[in-house]
Amino acid sequence: MNSKQISFLRSLAHNINPVVMIGNNGLSESVLKEIDSSLNAHELIKIKVLGDDRALRVSLLEQICQQMGAVAVHHIGKQLVVYRASSTPKIVIPKQ
Repeated sequence: MNSKQISFLRSLAHNINPVVMIGNNGLSESVLKEIDSSLNAHELIKIKVLGDDRALRVSLLEQICQQMGAVAVHHIGKQLVVYRASSTPKIVIPKQ
């Protein structure tokens, strides 16, 4: 994805609330399953990470994107924004 497409998705993410919260147990199997079902349903989701370790949040974002085949859209504070296109697209992303 290019920077304009990421920017477009970031602007859409302002209006959504976190649908998944990652607590002290980290990326458990149930959390990954919830992220997967949320991505299938919405394509663009916010994830809230509890804890103050920034390096851990960056690592979690990378792991989520790698395991889910998703794109990291934004990471600010304790919120991660992730996008994965579904087989029936709900979000039309501009080409350029």
